[in-house]
Amino acid sequence: MSTPQPVALITGCSSGIGRATAVRLHRAGLRVVATARDPGTLEALRELGTDTRALDVTDEDSVRAAVEGVTAEHGRIDVLVNNAGYGLSGTFEETGLDRVRDQFETNVFGLVRLTQLVLPGMREHGGGTVVNVSSIFGRYAAPGGGYYHASKHAVEALSDALRLEVSGFGIRVVVVEPGPVHTAWGQAFIDRLPAPREDSPYRRFHERTAEYYDALYNRTRKTLAGTFAIEADQVAAAIEKAVRARRPRARYPVGLLAASTIALRRLVPDSVFDGAFIRRQFPTP
Repeated sequence: MSTPQPVALITGCSSGIGRATAVRLHRAGLRVVATARDPGTLEALRELGTDTRALDVTDEDSVRAAVEGVTAEHGRIDVLVNNAGYGLSGTFEETGLDRVRDQFETNVFGLVRLTQLVLPGMREHGGGTVVNVSSIFGRYAAPGGGYYHASKHAVEALSDALRLEVSGFGIRVVVVEPGPVHTAWGQAFIDRLPAPREDSPYRRFHERTAEYYDALYNRTRKTLAGTFAIEADQVAAAIEKAVRARRPRARYPVGLLAASTIALRRLVPDSVFDGAFIRRQFPTP
């Protein structure tokens, strides 16, 4: 009796990491279901031979319909890649709570709800793999990114708890932690940077932050992060490795910057990390 083709559901496939992951897993022989809020952005993946569907992780009806539809058509979901997300920039003091809630609705609560709906089927079939795309900022934080970084810290903690809760059912939980990635995500992040108010005590910080991320993602000048930024396919390769591994690691830092800074954060005191790395590499008020 032949083994059924594994089914992988991937969120945030309109570009970048999600799209690259869909291509890799498709070529690896999985039945890929690529999703995005706007299914019109998935035409190239549809032509490649993947199943494409609309999925807005912040919409309960959309999430439920996607899981039920995939399960009805393919019989199962073996792999879930929670990739959909965006980055919010703004100081702790000035950022409105409505924007903070929106950040967590996408990066955290959407991931949680989708995973909750997929887990029963994985248990029924005796296993599966959940891959949560986090960030190096799931391990530390920089000025102006506290709320985005907090959402990734939440993903890390939730993944740790989930890994321990479901391992007995044969379900593996993996966190992928890329550093800066050259994708459309970077320009979208720049476009969402807050316009500094003239009377803001952080006005110069906001200006320098905009200059920094423009240099990083558009390569207008040399920065450490820009020098070691990686491509989406490198992240997709780590996801493929985790999915195909018999015993995947709990975490996959991707790129030299991710591996080195996460190691540095673990090894040195807060004061040294703040002074030797954060204040030297990031704009600070």
